[in-house]
Amino acid sequence: MKSLGTALGTVALLAFSTTALQAQQWATVKGRVVFPEDKPIPERKPLNVTQDKDHCLAKGPILDESMMVNPKNRGIKNVVVWLRPNDKDPKSKFLPSQIHPDFAKRKPAEIVIDQPQCMFVDRVTIAHPGDKLIVKNSSPVAHNFFWNSGNNGNYNVTIPKMDQWVMPQPLQFESPPIKYSCTIHGWMTGYVRIFDHPYVAVTDENGNFEIKNAPVGKFRIVFWHENGFLGGAAGRFGQEIEIKGPVTELKPTVFDITPRQ
Repeated sequence: MKSLGTALGTVALLAFSTTALQAQQWATVKGRVVFPEDKPIPERKPLNVTQDKDHCLAKGPILDESMMVNPKNRGIKNVVVWLRPNDKDPKSKFLPSQIHPDFAKRKPAEIVIDQPQCMFVDRVTIAHPGDKLIVKNSSPVAHNFFWNSGNNGNYNVTIPKMDQWVMPQPLQFESPPIKYSCTIHGWMTGYVRIFDHPYVAVTDENGNFEIKNAPVGKFRIVFWHENGFLGGAAGRFGQEIEIKGPVTELKPTVFDITPRQ
């Protein structure tokens, strides 16, 4: 009986060790992106609204969204943050073992972009291959959706008021950002980035981001804003990072998002 008890104890210990090891394979990465302390916060100026003024300006002036910095804490909104392998090969991809199982089981999502008040919501959107893009027009005036891409077609469609348009094919992976606009209201623009892995996030109004179920180990983290990469062109390869479970909390990342002259 003693031998049986010892054997059962060993099996239980091995099972516990395996479970513990599996639990340590994934982590949550948290961070914050902030504007430099030594620079004045970019002013969000009113846009030049020239079409459908009664509707577009019904709630007041429309402010520029190309640089959204929180004046209270300098957090930057709409920075896309993602992980990549720890090298400088632009074709590198995560190994299958480094992709969390939940991503393989995910069902295609509906990625919705709306145009409620003569601005796109959201301005910056992340998606994955297989997702369906839906462009809504929840306003009382007609809008347009103009989109040119490498792998996801070219479109120039008018969307009647209180209607929507669905892209006819699922989204495919595309490395560069895809810019879209409304040709009826020329100040309206936005961006979609399509990733073939789950380790990506967009900063909120306080500059915060969170990437869940990331693999532990040494990787790189990339910061992109519509005005460019953190670190310029070389920044597309990101900065080295070591991820440890259960949570890796990074120091605030300083990012000057003002356009380069």
